[in-house]
Amino acid sequence: MSKRSSLASSPARLLLPALLVLVLGGCQTAGIEDVTGALGVRSETAVKADAKADARSDMDALRERYRAKPSDPNVALAYGKALRETGQRAQAVAVMEQAVLAHPSNKALLAGYGRALADSGNFQQAFDVLSRAHAPEDPDWRILSAQGAALDQLGRNEEAQQYYAAALKIVPDEPTVLSNLGLSYMLQNNLPKAEQVLGRAYQRNQNDARVRANLALVLGLQGREAEAEILVKADLPPDQAAAKVAALRQLLTKKQQRADK
Repeated sequence: MSKRSSLASSPARLLLPALLVLVLGGCQTAGIEDVTGALGVRSETAVKADAKADARSDMDALRERYRAKPSDPNVALAYGKALRETGQRAQAVAVMEQAVLAHPSNKALLAGYGRALADSGNFQQAFDVLSRAHAPEDPDWRILSAQGAALDQLGRNEEAQQYYAAALKIVPDEPTVLSNLGLSYMLQNNLPKAEQVLGRAYQRNQNDARVRANLALVLGLQGREAEAEILVKADLPPDQAAAKVAALRQLLTKKQQRADK
């Protein structure tokens, strides 16, 4: 394999599990390692830890509500979301599947089921289910972006970019969609385009650590590690900043090792 082809495929091999975190209506996709997750943002952020703790504390009550009213779509949706947030992916899929079987036309349940499938790595099925979660005459930009992310996971980057474009027609310059679009270009090894799009996302929301981390990775992949480290360390305590810089360097080292093979 030539260095060119190896370099082109390296970001995709490294980042392919990355693209669902920023897309599902702003929800985190618990358990899926993404670019930002690899830099430690989700696991080390106090807000995220508090959210997970809250989800666990509510789990017993939600479980009892679900057992009492398994056919209630709102209860199923809340329980499925809590299962996802606590990393119980298989259980979330099972709960949402049963809810959709009972309410096959419920768009919110279909969206939740699609998210649960994506969490579990069932990207083609997730895409198919998400396609049923909104109508062409009433599109939902979050679902369009989620569909794009699923297509990126399947290696269908150009198709994915069409979905992001459709989402951006509804919410121009929405940073979560732009971030996913930038990652899609990264998977194609179109790093200048990825930087341009992620730069737009960063300008729209400089406080989103996930967007900063994704932009930092693109900069690092282009050999601009000093700029990347400045972004990664922004607004973080020294210990967390050092950990994220170390993680970024590890990702870049893996990329270079694969490119040299």
